[in-house]
Amino acid sequence: MIDSMTSALRRRYLPLNLDDKSVDTVVTAWTLCTIPGVTRALSEMRRVLKPSGRLLFVEHGRSPDSNVRRWQDRLTPLWRRIGGGCHLNRAISQLIEESGFRIERMDTGYMKGPKPMTFMYEGSARSK
Repeated sequence: MIDSMTSALRRRYLPLNLDDKSVDTVVTAWTLCTIPGVTRALSEMRRVLKPSGRLLFVEHGRSPDSNVRRWQDRLTPLWRRIGGGCHLNRAISQLIEESGFRIERMDTGYMKGPKPMTFMYEGSARSK
């Protein structure tokens, strides 16, 4: 099942070729910044999750610091071209919540490195 989901996202093919409510856990790791149509992809993840299923995520994205956000917004157009479509400025928690998930737990903070590229979101969510 994991191979099917990963393959579908890599091909940018949606809907996922999985039954509704058939998956226990979906894991995203440094992918939501790059997926075109990210809200559609998250909605598909929610569709295939069982009612008790969880979305586990570790992602980088939009910083809460206005100075860093300005740099993220400035750099993203170029970064997308050289970084395989990566958006430095995607508000990951907002995208997850707007796609029908309720975040249960989330830790945020900077990894080592340039701040525009290293603001992290790590946590879990369930369907609302």
